[in-house]
Amino acid sequence: MFEGKTLWQIFNMGGFTMYILLLCSVISIGVILERLRTYYFRSRLDRKSFMAKIKAYVEKDESEKAIRECAAENSPIARVVLAGLKNYRHEEKVISSAMEREIMVETVKLEQHTSIVGTIGNIAVYIGLFGTVVGIVSSFHNISKIGSGGISVVIGGVSEALICTATGLLVAIPAVIAYNYFIRRVDNFVTEMEYCSSEMIEILGSRNK
Repeated sequence: MFEGKTLWQIFNMGGFTMYILLLCSVISIGVILERLRTYYFRSRLDRKSFMAKIKAYVEKDESEKAIRECAAENSPIARVVLAGLKNYRHEEKVISSAMEREIMVETVKLEQHTSIVGTIGNIAVYIGLFGTVVGIVSSFHNISKIGSGGISVVIGGVSEALICTATGLLVAIPAVIAYNYFIRRVDNFVTEMEYCSSEMIEILGSRNK
């Protein structure tokens, strides 16, 4: 069936649906690479050593150094801690609220574009099935117009149409895996931020007493 055909010729057998799936694949890969890069660079900060350093600064009443330390780090936990430090002299409730707002802001940033991958993972299979149905309908229509063709012709048309379904699965599976991974990473980030927020309340609360 596909003997002697190039990859591009096989691709074109699937019809216009293949171009939609190709676009989905390019977008999905682009978002996956961008998110992986973002999560890598924003997770390099070691929470324990960072919080120990911030605690030491606060205990020495060197809050400005602690603020500069947070501002120098491109990490969600550093941003949350910074929000708490900027309200250093306020009540515990004000400090807590400031850090909670920052957690929400950072969570939105971490979730950015992940829904695109999730959507592609959900719809790619259906786009492929749509292409397959269109291909099968077109195949039977051509057979009815010609008025001839046995089972081999029907099988040939169906096999060409099924390329769309196979491609849809090829696009959807990595997208679903990546989306689930992203959700897990975001949950881990949120847990880290909440832990640092709780720790900062204790550090600043004990210092303000």
